Amino acid sequence: MNHHPPVRRHCSFTGRIGIAREDITPPIGIYSRNWGAAKHDTADSIHRPLTLTAMSIATTTGDAPLVLVDADLGWWRPLDLFNRFQKRLLEELSLDSARFIFALSHTHASAPLMKPDPSLAGSELVGPWMERVYQATVSTIQAALANADEATLDWHTGRCGLAAIRDLPDPEESADRMICGFNPGAEADDTLLVGRVTDQSGKLRATLVNYACHPTTLAGDNTSISPDYIGAMRETMQEATGATAFFLQGMSGDVAPRHQYVGDVEVADRHGRQLGFAALATLHDMEPAGSQLFFDGVVESGAPLASWRHQPTKTSSELRAIEVPADLELKNWPSASELEQQRLECDDRALEERLRRQRDIRQSLGDGSSSPLFVYAWQIGDAVLVGCPGEAYSQLQQELRTRFPERTIICMNLINGSVGYLPPADLYDLDVYPVWQTPFDRGCLERISDAMTAAIENLQA
Repeated sequence: MNHHPPVRRHCSFTGRIGIAREDITPPIGIYSRNWGAAKHDTADSIHRPLTLTAMSIATTTGDAPLVLVDADLGWWRPLDLFNRFQKRLLEELSLDSARFIFALSHTHASAPLMKPDPSLAGSELVGPWMERVYQATVSTIQAALANADEATLDWHTGRCGLAAIRDLPDPEESADRMICGFNPGAEADDTLLVGRVTDQSGKLRATLVNYACHPTTLAGDNTSISPDYIGAMRETMQEATGATAFFLQGMSGDVAPRHQYVGDVEVADRHGRQLGFAALATLHDMEPAGSQLFFDGVVESGAPLASWRHQPTKTSSELRAIEVPADLELKNWPSASELEQQRLECDDRALEERLRRQRDIRQSLGDGSSSPLFVYAWQIGDAVLVGCPGEAYSQLQQELRTRFPERTIICMNLINGSVGYLPPADLYDLDVYPVWQTPFDRGCLERISDAMTAAIENLQA
């Protein structure tokens, strides 16, 4: 009986792929306070530009494309702001909601996506800038659709040690209190997925880096607009490859750099280079596009040598997309009007910011006992991309990859909106930020896990 080793190949897709990018850097002086402890309200400089990058993915049969947008933006305040943005965009471009993903990098050093508030310094610049973001989204998608050409997208798994668990038992308080920072006693998911887009001649057109790590290097002491570590990651990739670099934020609810909450932008750049070099190592570990490494027999020499050779491999052109709601129970929070009253009576700057955000979330979700959170799943050839607007803990991406070991699973947070954390049920017994920040009650992560599992199974049916 023959026992040949299996071939080594990548999950891949071949079809028509388009790529385009625009600058969306907000102006100096815009409201940019994203940290309760920050003493400033407006940005006074630009560390690196913010970009918005679009990719269209289509079969060669003229079917509707998938459209993926990667934007250097933080979060939507509130969620219904994205809902209006999405509705307008889908109507203008005649896109289907299931086939459109607007992904946030989650930088904490950008102007927030929010309604202008005259009480906040620099807020008058937010409305015009957000309209520019919308127009850039339209024109970038149009450009990606227009320049689409035959290409192959394939994926490979690597490792990067940038991310660390950020739920730390408070060494100065009760063990039930968890503070938000590096926990040296816990091991983080270091999975790094790298996608590669090559044209028919083998030329590299784009790379996609899917990694879970909160962009919280820069915090309250930083007064610059910045993409955080993602800017230097892109620069590192693009200088080495000459190809456009995308970033797809993974399920990073509990992971962040060990060294963070600083004002020194060089720390963010160092983090970005670390991720960029890890992604480049993964890229150079890939087989040539459209090929697989197969066992070609034994060559008798001083030792019996296993001969492995490259040969062309068939790639998939299958695209499928689904969008499904998962109904999540809400906590028994005060109403939006009650939270606003508490905010108006608050004279603590950090607490006032917390109440403002809680009010915005409550307004978006309503005063009911539950609310739907949509799960999006795409089959792109042999790979699957899955995500939702929440901030899921990284255990979810580990679970999904364990459940579907034969697939490359690209896992994402903060797509098509942003609303709150998705912590595991056992954390609800502790005093920990993601639990008291989220509007969702115990069991939300497990409910989303079931919904994503069912969505992936649906795609494979």
